[in-house]
Amino acid sequence: MDLPSEKARHFPATERNRDAIADVLSRILPAAGTVLEIGSGSGEHVFYFSKIFPALTWQPSDPDPLNLQSIQAWGNLAGRTNLQSPLSINASDVHLPIESAVAIICVNVIHISPWDSCLSLFEEASAILSEEGVVYLYGPFAIGGKHTAHSNVAFDESLKAQNPSWGVRDLDHVSATA
Repeated sequence: MDLPSEKARHFPATERNRDAIADVLSRILPAAGTVLEIGSGSGEHVFYFSKIFPALTWQPSDPDPLNLQSIQAWGNLAGRTNLQSPLSINASDVHLPIESAVAIICVNVIHISPWDSCLSLFEEASAILSEEGVVYLYGPFAIGGKHTAHSNVAFDESLKAQNPSWGVRDLDHVSATA
């Protein structure tokens, strides 16, 4: 893949999952408003989604300075007025620097962050979303305490080996928190 600049990062998983995510988003996102992406990573998702959903304003964010540079590089390539400059936001921030949004999307984040990040995400979502607002999470989940794929068992173990506060979350627990 040709990158828009030397600062742009490319995560192969983005190309593998973006269409499946876009399919779900096309069914759940409102027609207009601001969508806040928490943990935008390379910026490739928001770059892609801002093209597919031009009536929505896309606000990317990430806590990593290298990712912020990459998001900006993808944004510069896009040149779209509905794609905002990235904000430095950590999922565990206690106050999001945005007053309102119609949706929050969070792709592959809550399993590589402490559980407090998930709690904070929903607490802040309740402050900036209306009753009709959407929080969309994408990533691996266990359901009813059981992993949905054998590969998730190994992935969960590798995450916990890197950081004991990380791990594949149980969807029932996440839903109850929401």
